[in-house]
This record gives sequence, C-alpha cells and structure tokens, in this order.
Amino acid sequence: MTTPAAPAHDLPRPFDSTHFSDPHTTYRRLREQAPVHRIALPDGSPVWLILRERDVRASLSNPRLSVDKAHASTGYKGFDLPKALDANLLNLDGDDHLRLRRLVSKAFTPRHVDSLRERIRTYADRLADTLARQLTSQEEADLVAEFAAPLPLMVICDLLDVPEADRKAFSTWVTHMLEPTSRQQLAEAIQQIHQFFTRLVTDRRAALGDDLLSALITARDEDDKLTEDELVSLAFLILMAGSENTQHLISAGLLTLLNHPEQLATLRASPRLLPHTIEELLRYAHPNHTAIRRFATEPLTLAGTTIPAGDTVLLSLAAAHRDPDRYPDPDRFDIHRADTAHLALGHGMHYCLGAPLARAQVDIALTTLLHRFPHLSPAIPAEQLSWRTTFRFHALKHLPLTTQS
Repeated sequence: MTTPAAPAHDLPRPFDSTHFSDPHTTYRRLREQAPVHRIALPDGSPVWLILRERDVRASLSNPRLSVDKAHASTGYKGFDLPKALDANLLNLDGDDHLRLRRLVSKAFTPRHVDSLRERIRTYADRLADTLARQLTSQEEADLVAEFAAPLPLMVICDLLDVPEADRKAFSTWVTHMLEPTSRQQLAEAIQQIHQFFTRLVTDRRAALGDDLLSALITARDEDDKLTEDELVSLAFLILMAGSENTQHLISAGLLTLLNHPEQLATLRASPRLLPHTIEELLRYAHPNHTAIRRFATEPLTLAGTTIPAGDTVLLSLAAAHRDPDRYPDPDRFDIHRADTAHLALGHGMHYCLGAPLARAQVDIALTTLLHRFPHLSPAIPAEQLSWRTTFRFHALKHLPLTTQS
C-alpha cells in the first residue's frame, strides 16, 4: 500500500519527554501499531521509522538504502559536519566504502585484537585500582568517569598514537557534539574536533611512527588511496566511534547485570558464559537505538509501505531487538537465551569494523570488574540515574557505584 505523504508539521512526534524516560515502551507501541511509520523528529525533520526485526535486518543490507547524503532530499540527514569529518565509512557505499574499509581492516582483525588483549587488561587493572581507591576513600565512585569512558579511549588513542595531553579534551568535545546545550556549543565542538584532527595529521606527517594514523597518512601520501578529507574523517570516525560506543556498552552492561542479580550470580559461578552474556547485552542494552540514517535511492516498498526516493529512513535497532516475533519474551534479559543473533553491530556491508575490538574490551572490562569488585551495587536508585538520551541513543552519563560487604 502507498502511504500518503502528510506535511511534516502534521506528522506525529513520538520522541517526546515521555519517550526519553522509557524508550522501549514507545518502540513497543509503535511496532504493535504498524511496522513502518512516517514521523517527525524533535526538530521537525520527517523520517520513515522501521520497527520489525525482519524488516530492519533486510534494510541494513538493502542496496537501495544508501548512507550517502547525496541521495537525501529534505528529511533528516544527520550531523552537519565539514567535509573533512564527513567523508568516512558511515557516509559511503559501494567501492569507496570497501576501499576505505580495506585500509584499516588489519588493525581490527581478531588476530590483531588478540595481540592487544594484554595491553587492554593492563589498562583495565590500572583503572580498577583507581576505582578501588575511590570506593575506599569516598565510599562511592562513578564507573563512567573512572573506568568505562577512559578504557576504550586509551585503547583507540594508542592505535592512533594520540598524545596523552589531548585525549581528555577530545572526549569533552565529543560530549558537547553529541549532547550540546546550545547551537553555539555544537558548532564550537565540531570546529575544535576539526582543528584537532587537522593538527594531529599535520604533526604526524612530520614524524611518522608505527601506528594506524601513520599507516593511513602513508596510504594518502605515497599510494594515493585516500583524499585528505577521507584521511582526516577516517581518523575522526575511528577515534569517536571506537571510544564512545564501547564505553556506553561497558556501563550499560554492568548496570544490567547489577539489576539482574540472579543472572549475575550465574555468571560469577560460570565465567565461561561471559561471551554469550555479551551478545545478550548487545541485544538488550546497546546504547544505539537506531542505525545510521539511510536514504532511498529510488522509490521502494518496505513492509507494504512505499517510500519515495530521497526520503530518510531510520532503522530502529531498539525496536528490532525487542520484537517478539524474533525473540521469545524479548523484554527479559537472559544470559542463556538460545538466539544470540542481533543487529547491534550492524549487518551487511556496514557491519561494524571494530566489532572484535569492542567485544574484547567489554569482555576484559566486565571480567576485571566482576573479579575485583564482588559486592558492587548502584549508589542511587534507578530513577535518579542520569542518561544522555536522544532518538538515536540512550546512554548513561554517570553510574555511581558503592560496595556492599
């Protein structure tokens, strides 16, 4: 069936304050009403929202849904970034995507990730020491600030050899970009990030090393496999996505386990269940509630609804992961769940390049925390937790913890 295109100002806006306090209720209600909805985002931009697991999975690998903004018309397009930050894997399809992907793929293979595990474990132990000191001296510590955020930032910054002095500033700019308090703060954050990576590339070009950024610069300067914008943008994507997504999964993963003490007790008794548990956490608690926006390259029909060429399509990972047609009792966290397949790391061409590294970091992080702190618990009630919430993601800002003896 063809759905008449209502004017944008007449479209429903489901992502309101009620949604942000309980997003899964919104997704459940919408999915039960229809598999596809035309809605307006909080800023009024029109999009098509896809909610069923089978439709989301199929759409993630549908070549008629492109991530390239060149195919967009008037709907939501994502962040308004300068080209030097936007010419990356998340905005390219086809041969250009594969060309860039091949340039960095060796840094994220399971074999290379295995070689990094000891270093990641060392960082996790060091951060756990700091966490332990705070829990002893102050009887409370913030997992996000003291452990979940710095761990992946250390790992990714090591891959790119980002100077230690610049790492905290970069993390602050990313926070301001993802959750700005004003348009001015957003613009300033993007400008700072742009300048940071431009300067980083310039400095590294003058003194190449044995790191991923140096390898990319060599590919740009000697092999002509990258444009300058692609070089800067690829470094930006690796650092931002590699640190942000993993930190939120670590904090959400630990909170989920603490909120399910029977499951946590089972995991403590059988640590071999941790890899399976991580897959369930990726389904149940992944911070990204939608995949990156896509644009219809031609009119296409999804779940019986015709979507015009150029319109923006949002694929709801959160709704797909709680779809009862795919997952029995989907709102239940179950580390023994038989079906561990999920879409948290993508599907098809845009499957997450850093998936092996993300899994390794979450594995080591949770192993370290559960071993070092057998009596952790949230220091405040669930309703007082602070979340960074938009229609795109739902992530903890802070996770105050205490210990019980």
